[in-house]
Amino acid sequence: QVQLVESGGGLVQAGDSLRLSCAASGRTFASYAMGWFRQAPGKERDFVAVINRSGGRTDYADSVKGRFTISRDNAKNTVYLQMNSLKPEDTAVYYCAAALRGVLPAYPTGYDYWGQGTQVTVSS
Repeated sequence: QVQLVESGGGLVQAGDSLRLSCAASGRTFASYAMGWFRQAPGKERDFVAVINRSGGRTDYADSVKGRFTISRDNAKNTVYLQMNSLKPEDTAVYYCAAALRGVLPAYPTGYDYWGQGTQVTVSS
């Protein structure tokens, strides 16, 4: 069992940066691939980024490539999402998730545990 708690969301202006954090409980954090997803009102939950267990491989949605960076610190049981050059269309609730299986899962069904989400609002 893993519990995930996101933090770092907020209200920013277009072009600003934010760093989201996701702290995981338990001793097996390094056993999970970690992903970030986002969900805007009335829309499906979309893949944003994923990082493998060691932190050596990552993948991103095309819409965030070059602007967002996912990283993890296994000693701190934490995964991060650095978001730069934010746009109004990045506005959503952002969720972190942990996957037991797969290397870089990009679909919500590939994840076993989810955080409660943190709101990111980007004004124009």
